[in-house]
Amino acid sequence: MRVFTATGAAVLCTVGLLAGGPAFAQQGPPPASTHPPTITSVLDTQLTIIEREFTGAAQAMPEDKYSFAPTNGEFKGVRTFAQQVKHVATVNNRFYGSILGETAPAAPDEGIGSNGPDAIQTKEQILQYLHESFAHAHKAIATINADNAVTPLANPAVPFLRTRAALAIFACTHAMDHYGQMVEYLRDNGIIPPASAQRPPANPPAKPSGE
Repeated sequence: MRVFTATGAAVLCTVGLLAGGPAFAQQGPPPASTHPPTITSVLDTQLTIIEREFTGAAQAMPEDKYSFAPTNGEFKGVRTFAQQVKHVATVNNRFYGSILGETAPAAPDEGIGSNGPDAIQTKEQILQYLHESFAHAHKAIATINADNAVTPLANPAVPFLRTRAALAIFACTHAMDHYGQMVEYLRDNGIIPPASAQRPPANPPAKPSGE
């Protein structure tokens, strides 16, 4: 287990830095911790970054635009904005529930490729569903440590993600993938994503000479 503690943590830190780079550039790094990094803290930091960006985007879209899907190009059959948010919340519940050893829901609207329960329709309901899914995620991350991170799970959410570390890393990647799509939806409606709005300009105005 000593080999995994050193090597595994290095791999997770590398993945974390790569995944978190854009967020650092846009919003600055999360508050520094006075404790040595652990697998749990590294994974939770990445989750916190994507949670902040994703929920910010979900909140920024007006409710009357939640049914929006792009049409200027080849977008036939793509998810609406609401379905993007619900899909990620649903997958969060499945992936992180698997880490916690929970039995996957049997209903078809809770599947990995689904857009969540049909009963969840309004922006308020969807945001609540999303927030609860991220709370579920943090609960699951808190159970991951160097001793169990790469121990195969008996019933993983998907066969190729057989360990807690794999599920946690892929879940963040999955959410960031859909965040990128939601950014396009927002900009198509003249809305700057909150994470981008906080980013300093690439070419700040030059100071007047003599200063």
